[in-house]
Amino acid sequence: MGMDGAASGPGGQGRPRGPGSLAVRLRREQEVLARMRGTEDRIADAITAFAGTMQFVYIHAAWFTVWIVCNEGVFGQEAVWDPFPFGLLTMIVSLEAIFLSAFVMVSQNRQAARENIRADLDFETNVRSEVWSIHMGRALGVDPAEVERKVQEVLAENRARLTGSGQSSG
Repeated sequence: MGMDGAASGPGGQGRPRGPGSLAVRLRREQEVLARMRGTEDRIADAITAFAGTMQFVYIHAAWFTVWIVCNEGVFGQEAVWDPFPFGLLTMIVSLEAIFLSAFVMVSQNRQAARENIRADLDFETNVRSEVWSIHMGRALGVDPAEVERKVQEVLAENRARLTGSGQSSG
């Protein structure tokens, strides 16, 4: 790291590493998210990730096919353990669906929590940027009231475009 606080070398040429830098913000976000993630969460994520693959579908298709073929007596009556209407298979599949939906909900809840943390960090970054902008503007002699009036004008024009009214305030 150089004397000016910037990282040097191949991986961090000239990138600031101070308290407000992007690298610090990302590291902080990753630390917060890592603290949120326990063993149960990692297991739920792994199961949910696997359940969302084609491999999962193929394994189940093969499993159901073997189950039904065996229980239809294709390999003899001694191979039948769950005759039609396959009550045991139905119960197993229902239990699997219950657990898979619970794992998906756990993963979704944690994803929502991650999004909330990211939104909070984004808000902090926006506030930090606004404060810096105001201070730099004052140092350069820019009138903050004039800048805010222009910002409100641009926002009103964008809102009008989004709502389709086409009216602007300028």
